Amino acid sequence: MPLALLALAIGAFGIGTTEFVIMGLLPEVANDYGVSIPTAGFLVTGYALGVMFGAPLMTVLGTKVPRKRMLMLLMGLFIVGNLLSALAPAFAVMLAGRVVASLAHGAFFGIGSVVAADLVAPHKRAGAIAMMFTGLTVANVVGVPLGTLVGQSVGWRVTFAVVAALGVVGLAGVAKLVPDLPKAEGVRLRHELAAFKNVQVLLAMAMTVLGFGGVFAAITYIAPMMTHVAGFADGSVTWLLVLFGLGMVGGNLVGGKFADRALMPMLYVSLGALALVLALFTLTAHDKIASAVTVFLIGALGFATVPPLQKRVLDHAHGAPTLASAVNIGAFNLGNALAAWLGGVVIGAGFGYTAPNWVGAVLAAAALVLAFLSAALERRETAASRTVAGSLPVERPTTTVHH
Repeated sequence: MPLALLALAIGAFGIGTTEFVIMGLLPEVANDYGVSIPTAGFLVTGYALGVMFGAPLMTVLGTKVPRKRMLMLLMGLFIVGNLLSALAPAFAVMLAGRVVASLAHGAFFGIGSVVAADLVAPHKRAGAIAMMFTGLTVANVVGVPLGTLVGQSVGWRVTFAVVAALGVVGLAGVAKLVPDLPKAEGVRLRHELAAFKNVQVLLAMAMTVLGFGGVFAAITYIAPMMTHVAGFADGSVTWLLVLFGLGMVGGNLVGGKFADRALMPMLYVSLGALALVLALFTLTAHDKIASAVTVFLIGALGFATVPPLQKRVLDHAHGAPTLASAVNIGAFNLGNALAAWLGGVVIGAGFGYTAPNWVGAVLAAAALVLAFLSAALERRETAASRTVAGSLPVERPTTTVHH
């Protein structure tokens, strides 16, 4: 794998850290600004919404810019957003900093996926995408726990200053290691938008929303589930999240490897197993060892879907994949927000802390149904094109008879 993928992974590590570390620092931030925990929660929601809307916006703005330069500009935006958060004198400024940082998120992963895929041979594309996303998964194992520890020990502002410094390292890596890749010639915004007319692109995005939504339905409420149901101490939630992150790292690498060999079978297995494990989590959540194993499996199976889904979007967004790739990153965040809300609804309705697991299982099962539908449509299209090709008249050579 090219060294340029390391630079992309470093940028992804910083982005992953800033996205998730705020969840562990909400009490400290709320206390400093004198706001309630639900109000501080807007720092999570605002970031997710920024990713959703920023992904297409920043990608469209970047259609006129070479991809390497755009990646550098995005890392610059990320640095500014985190510095603004670290120095914010008021909560509103902190929120603005979070939104500024989030604008870089979707476009960086979207454009980065295209760049990563272009750096390697066609049969290694999913593996290259997975290598970049490794930065995001490792952030959940290393960056988020360390960032939370630093924030709780020294101050949350220090955490965001460190994340900004990570952004500087990522920017330098992109500048030094990523080759100059000119923007694709002949690709216009209308070509990028045309990708959304492709049913397979839309189905892949819907699978992203539902499949990853299934993961976050359960993981969003892991703290009350593990402490109130499984019986863990409050301090155990940190290492349980590390376990989840380790699962993400393994699942991402395995998903990237097997997606290059058999993409759709990889999706069938990962989505089907994810739905089953989420359903079983309603039972395993009552036992410490079983629940810990289940948390690891949810991380592994959930992120095993990421490289194949991202590659499927790239494969079907013919000739203009950048915007579709970025919007698919926004789809992950849409799934997170939707599932977190649905999980809260069932808990609020009195079904208990394990109820979100059923929500997640249903979402993952729905994604599996869409995977089968997508494959069926693809087979039908292939058969139809072969029929048309076979029905075309064969041009026979004409012979001239001389008398």
